Amino acid sequence: MSEKFAKQWGGKEQDTPLTTRIRETVRPAGPLKPRIDFAVRRIDMQIQRLDKASDRFTERDKSIFTRIVQAYSKHDMTRANVFANELAEIRKMEKMIMHARLALEQIVLRLRTVSELGDVVSTLAPAVGVLRTVKSGMASIFPEAEKELGQIGTLLSGIIVDAGHSTGLTLNFEAVNEDAQKILNEAASVAEQKIKDKFPELPAGLPTASEKALPESQSQNL
Repeated sequence: MSEKFAKQWGGKEQDTPLTTRIRETVRPAGPLKPRIDFAVRRIDMQIQRLDKASDRFTERDKSIFTRIVQAYSKHDMTRANVFANELAEIRKMEKMIMHARLALEQIVLRLRTVSELGDVVSTLAPAVGVLRTVKSGMASIFPEAEKELGQIGTLLSGIIVDAGHSTGLTLNFEAVNEDAQKILNEAASVAEQKIKDKFPELPAGLPTASEKALPESQSQNL
């Protein structure tokens, strides 16, 4: 590790005026490690918000599922189908949230590994790609989360640029994209299984979340 990079990596914590910290929220300058730690904290906050949203959807799921069972037991298939369609939408949202959460967890793991290894460029670049995809998926559900994830992506991109300038490393974009897609695919697979394990199946003949899947153009962005 070069002396220049070592200084950029560690640095020393100094008392920073509040106005300066606010100004550097989107594009902070200075040593790399504190900036990465800052990004980890912000992503952790988004994970906590997704958890709260997931809890709300879970409670709504339980309520509607009970109504479906009641309607089904009374052979009121019209009401049962109405509730089943609503439940399918809720479970679709829950799957999107769970997918986003799992992907963000993978990013946090990578950022914490970077803090130990200093392998900034090759590790952070796929994380930025994942963030962009998660950000796009959150646009219709949580606009505030979309904005925050965009700012975190800008922060990480700035770190990559600075680290690349210090070390002289260049990105292999093909490898970066492949790595990012692996993270997203793994998160999608785990989310699918968690949804199956978490929620009871609907009675036969009623719509399910998988039958009301997202259009292909949207599913590719999640």
